[in-house]
Amino acid sequence: MEAEAAKYIGAGLATLGMIGSALGVGLIFSGFLQGATRNPSAAPGQFTNLILGAALAEALGIFAFVIGLLCLFA
Repeated sequence: MEAEAAKYIGAGLATLGMIGSALGVGLIFSGFLQGATRNPSAAPGQFTNLILGAALAEALGIFAFVIGLLCLFA
């Protein structure tokens, strides 16, 4: 009984990394929009960096989710 409760607590703690991922993506897009409104001519050059940063941040969130699932079902 205690082992199962510990498993659920561990899975919940492992998925807290998704909060950081959501905050990271929000900050990335916020910074891009602030920079694009200040200097619109530089925005197209930074778009690839925006997509790369968002993809890496989302990958960390997905990794945290997978670790949480592994805690539950492995």
